[in-house]
Amino acid sequence: MKNFLIASVLVLSIANVASASAKPKPKVSQGDAQAIALKQAPGKVKSSELEREHKRWIYSFDIQTSTGVHEVNVDANTGAVVENRVESAADEAKEKKSDAGAGTKR
Repeated sequence: MKNFLIASVLVLSIANVASASAKPKPKVSQGDAQAIALKQAPGKVKSSELEREHKRWIYSFDIQTSTGVHEVNVDANTGAVVENRVESAADEAKEKKSDAGAGTKR
């Protein structure tokens, strides 16, 4: 009986981890989120991704503008802009290094 309980707990734990890391079906499409981001920072999208940040799913866009690269984050469920900032060269290098180490494709 003890082994059965341990096995049950392990199975449930693995299922919870798998479901927590699975990407959701956002209410806002990536295309709509990109249009929202480009209104905030008109330019050319260099990269985009759907990621979990601060306990919410966001679309993150790096947009090349005449004033530099803007990172614009759009909430994937509400369409609200949750961040819009100019990235420094150091920020971009740090992000690129972090993504390479994590195997994330941007």
